[in-house]
Amino acid sequence: MDVTGAIFDCDGTLVDSMGMWSHAYEWLYRHYDSPGAPIDEVEPMALAEACRLFHDKYGMGSSTEEVYETLCAHVRDGYEHDVALMPGARAFLEELSAAGVPMIVASSTPRRELLFCLRAHGLDGFFTDVVSTEEVGGRDKEFPDVYLEALRRLGTSREGTWVFEDAPFGVRTARRAGFYVVGLMNDHDGRREEDVRPWCDVFVHGFAELSLPLLRDYARPAPAAGEPLRALVVAGSPEPSSPALVASLADEADYVVCADGGADVCRAAGVAPDVFCGDSDSASGEAAAWARAAARTCVSFPSEKYATDLALALDCARHEAARRGAPLAVTLTCASGGRPDHALAVVGQLAGAGTASAQLVEDGYEMRIVSAAGERAWRLGADAVGRTFSAVAVAPDTRVDERGMRWELEDKPMGLLDDLGISNVVTSPDAEVACRSGAVAAFLLR
Repeated sequence: MDVTGAIFDCDGTLVDSMGMWSHAYEWLYRHYDSPGAPIDEVEPMALAEACRLFHDKYGMGSSTEEVYETLCAHVRDGYEHDVALMPGARAFLEELSAAGVPMIVASSTPRRELLFCLRAHGLDGFFTDVVSTEEVGGRDKEFPDVYLEALRRLGTSREGTWVFEDAPFGVRTARRAGFYVVGLMNDHDGRREEDVRPWCDVFVHGFAELSLPLLRDYARPAPAAGEPLRALVVAGSPEPSSPALVASLADEADYVVCADGGADVCRAAGVAPDVFCGDSDSASGEAAAWARAAARTCVSFPSEKYATDLALALDCARHEAARRGAPLAVTLTCASGGRPDHALAVVGQLAGAGTASAQLVEDGYEMRIVSAAGERAWRLGADAVGRTFSAVAVAPDTRVDERGMRWELEDKPMGLLDDLGISNVVTSPDAEVACRSGAVAAFLLR
């Protein structure tokens, strides 16, 4: 998608100031010898509103104005001497600026203090303006006013403008107002991931995980219809699949995503990916350079990140399916060799992918997720006769049928990760596994 504008929160997003604010309120309470208000009560408020609360409810100062000016002077000193930029913030702002993306700050902090903060950290040149909640009637970020005013001043479309926030109430309000939202999480401000992630289009643990190509690749999930997008994801397993297998799978795919070390296999197989993504820590330098030149889109990530290259590659496939308005049928290869922990995580990724179909194809076996919510049955075919088949439940309350095998099952309950379905043998060309409820990882060994 096109990124036409960006709206940034300041405190906790651009600058690491939430601790300073918490201590500023505590300092103010001590200054006025008052118990004060809990931080979660005042954090969403415009500062003038909070100072009115301090004066009217808690008896601080001779007037709201006195409390306000006392606190603001303390905050300016904190911005100048105690507060640091969030890691990676400047580099990301430079990336957006170089691409000509206009930016603005929307904050609950007063305009005067916002400008002081940006100047103190050399950020003021990146932004066309700043907007405080105090400039939009004092309504806090539980209401969309400050974001809508920021959008008006930017003059960009809501569909192409991203909001960057760290606070649960901020991401929630911005998303409800129709913006695309990046949720930035850090490990020390006490935010809970479950309060932020559900309202985000992109959720990251800092600016290092963000890039303009990542935002441009994003597409919000939408109702899908018609033929599925057949996406091949080539991962970076330490023991990769053969180039012949990868080339064969690519011939059957509509869209190829290469994840990091998969670049070496794609290069050997002569498969030019549509997307090359990852941190390039497992691809050879030659293959990574080849993939960057061959791919239509490159999405880079730092090596120190929370999500795996595989999870990010699957996201790229989901985004393309969303752009096309199509269901996603994903095939994964080069993903499970050499690392048993990786293999188990791969099964979990595919089981939770929420796609029309999901399969892992390696030289030694094929695995499909068969589930009541997705692909409900897998007919194994004549080539499967005599081969070993195993099914492992990967969801609670799983019940399956297995027909055309040495040991047949009918509406059989399977315990989560139990070994009941291990090492069956296919005896009929009409053999099939079907899932009545839950989900199984169904393995057909070659």
